[in-house]
Amino acid sequence: MTTQSRENDQFYTNAFDYWKSVPATVDGMLDGHVVVSDPDLKQSESFLLKVIKMRSIGPNRANSRALDCGAGIGRISKVLLIPHFQQVDLVELCPSFLSQAKDYVASDRLGQLFCSGLQQFVPETGVYDVIWCQWVLGHLKDKDLVEFFRRCKNGLKPDGVIIIKENMSNEVDFDEKDSSYSRPRLEWLKLIHLAGLQMLKEEKQRNFPVDLYEVRMIAFA
Repeated sequence: MTTQSRENDQFYTNAFDYWKSVPATVDGMLDGHVVVSDPDLKQSESFLLKVIKMRSIGPNRANSRALDCGAGIGRISKVLLIPHFQQVDLVELCPSFLSQAKDYVASDRLGQLFCSGLQQFVPETGVYDVIWCQWVLGHLKDKDLVEFFRRCKNGLKPDGVIIIKENMSNEVDFDEKDSSYSRPRLEWLKLIHLAGLQMLKEEKQRNFPVDLYEVRMIAFA
């Protein structure tokens, strides 16, 4: 194993070690910032509905299906995705979070639960209307993120869309605590472009505490 391979493995191992110590609660998923949950979900739904209308996907399509990436206990699936899609699948690294998700989401629309890191996860081909990724992609290195985006593209239906909701920093910033990167907006757009994808819609999150990073939603396909 090369030094680079060992460092890469350690980067992902450190993230897993951090998250497996986090309580399987909404407060745990939000790192203590539970105050952002309501405005987050409210504006996410507004954005999602705009994208659904733009792409003619979701509730009006037979067998509508979404994928929640880095789903945790299913906070986003429960409130945002379940009401708009007939089946919602979750992919999450920590088994304890997935176990809690079954009770927390508590819906017959809850589909498959995949226990995997996103750097390894391969979505089923051509089945998803929406692939939603929120506050998780900082846990992927650039090369792995580009490859993940490409695999997600293969997982979409013809008019399907990938939506990310992530922190936008002023410069690339590495957080040793949870082994993650914060990226500037232009860096996100560059990585989307490198994956051969095109931005469709973008929106800045409002009504968050001023001491937090700027957060943006970007839809692309």
